[in-house]
Amino acid sequence: MSIRQNTPDRHSVKPDKKDRLLVIACGMLAREILAVKNQLGLDHLELSCLPAEFHFYPERIAPAMDKAVTEAKADGYEHIFIGYADCGTGGYLDRVCEKHGVERMDGPHCFAFYQRMDEYRKIADDDMMSFYMTDFLCRQFDAFFMKPLGLDRHPELIADYFGNYDKLIYLAQTDDPELDKVAEAAAKLLGLAYERRPTGYGDLPAGLARAAGAIAGK
Repeated sequence: MSIRQNTPDRHSVKPDKKDRLLVIACGMLAREILAVKNQLGLDHLELSCLPAEFHFYPERIAPAMDKAVTEAKADGYEHIFIGYADCGTGGYLDRVCEKHGVERMDGPHCFAFYQRMDEYRKIADDDMMSFYMTDFLCRQFDAFFMKPLGLDRHPELIADYFGNYDKLIYLAQTDDPELDKVAEAAAKLLGLAYERRPTGYGDLPAGLARAAGAIAGK
């Protein structure tokens, strides 16, 4: 199920969809995209999200995105931006983008563009054995890791799932002490060294700003 963020005053006239920017994004980015929208004053941006659980099923992303873009165009949207990096699709998401003439966020995954691609390229090799967490994954640690992987019932599986990692890196979009505590506790639980990197929203604001600015340029 997708969600759409668009709540104009009920007495106002809704702008034509051809003048709106529809961002179809990963559910893991919804909160951050709306925060950037407010920061940059992108009032003509609307958000629709594919399920966050596709993080675990990247093979579902491209087919679902193909369907979502097709439906959005049929609904009257002319300006669409994909709020995903490749995210494990192995290039299939790029084929969908090419098919529909739309663009996506640059990078292999959100962990890369949160750190900004120029910086990520410098440290990617050093992070090969690192497990990344974000604000979303801290908020949803139990729902996304503990319960689906059965770690709440079988903690002995931690070594099987995380034994090849040596560090947990928390990419912090915000300064929230409660999320810091979750990330630190997760590192301890998983038996990993801990590092916190304050990234903010990385390349996300620039990507959304470019997509929004393209409408004005047409």
